Amino acid sequence: MSTDKAKLIYADQEIELPVYEGTAGDHAIDITSLYSKHGLITYDPSLGNTGICQSSITYIDGDKGVLRYRGVPIEQFDRPHPNFIEVAWMLIFGRLPNKDELELFSRTLTNHELLHEGIRSQFQFLPAKAPPMAILSSMISTMACYYDEFLSPDDEPVFLEGVSRLISKIRTIAAFTYRRAMGLPYIYPDPALPYCSNFLHMMFSLPYKQYEVKPEIAKALNLVLILHADHEQNCSTSAVRVVCSSRANLFASVSAGVNALWGPLHGGANVKVMEMLDAIYRGNRKPQECIEAAKDKTNPFRLFGFGHRVYRNYDPRAKILKKAYERVCQIQKISDPLLDIARELEEAALNDDYFIERKLYPNVDFYSGILLRAIGIPTNMFTVMFAIGRLPGWIAQWKEQHENPTAKIIRPRQLYIGNPETDYVEIADRE
Repeated sequence: MSTDKAKLIYADQEIELPVYEGTAGDHAIDITSLYSKHGLITYDPSLGNTGICQSSITYIDGDKGVLRYRGVPIEQFDRPHPNFIEVAWMLIFGRLPNKDELELFSRTLTNHELLHEGIRSQFQFLPAKAPPMAILSSMISTMACYYDEFLSPDDEPVFLEGVSRLISKIRTIAAFTYRRAMGLPYIYPDPALPYCSNFLHMMFSLPYKQYEVKPEIAKALNLVLILHADHEQNCSTSAVRVVCSSRANLFASVSAGVNALWGPLHGGANVKVMEMLDAIYRGNRKPQECIEAAKDKTNPFRLFGFGHRVYRNYDPRAKILKKAYERVCQIQKISDPLLDIARELEEAALNDDYFIERKLYPNVDFYSGILLRAIGIPTNMFTVMFAIGRLPGWIAQWKEQHENPTAKIIRPRQLYIGNPETDYVEIADRE
């Protein structure tokens, strides 16, 4: 806590409030006693200026375009062989794993990649065209029925076993969801393949022909998952923390995160980008025409994938994904009109004073969408991919909330604006 104090003057009261200082120099006014001592609450719709916790997991500086996991800049994960599983361990346990820990974690994931037959059989009772996120959420909740020994993990080995099941099985659930929708036979995991390659195998292999995973494609998918792994107290992460604060188990809390992510303003944003690009192509519109339409507030056209709630600079994740996208395009020899439109839109926006002055740069949703398309992931699976990537962050946030001895159930206040008091009227006397 900082030695500084903040003063709030209200009516005839002068209220002194303590100030906390984060390790990166940010400050927060402590208002926890404002209501109990002074009968006041703060009003902050959408909690855009309210810190709901102290966390050591992820740091963001939106003005400078900085994102760090456990202090490590995300740019340092764009390595010759990026490893999503390594990053997952780091987020959850607070440090990079040593060689033995990483090997053990990888083996444990491999041991738990198959679905319990009771869970697998439930796919046949779901409509083939059911929303993939609905299936993902329900299957994660269902895991609580089969692994009740992990509902209250009381030591690290038990917690690690539960975590391993979630991280491993989520990709199997996702791949089976896709195969079910396509009317294709399920492809079981291959224990010889690493995490991302195994997922692509389950998605695209056929019984008579195994999908060949090119190294650059596996690298790109690792980067997509890594760059979505955590992002401070966003909507879905906050949902996980809120549910966890009631002492709900990990499966229930993560399922809540999936449902929050499902919304088009959160995890569905890259789907909006692809729908926009498709509409531009089908309407035979020029990218520059769309840029001008986006600047016109009377025009119904909306330009998705530019600007961000937090970043007032170039989204650092977008820079990495842009490079990955260019590498994938080269190796896949892709010729896609939607991808051409995306390139032209970015070029036009980055050279337009309106976008420059307002700092409306391409964000992670713009590049994750076109990169996933280049990899071969269908649009209706984009948000599922986001969930797979975000899962380690949700788990880390759940763990931090669960292990905090001072944490209480999260219960926001409200500013009531309804009738102060109204008498009950018998139905015969109502107008």
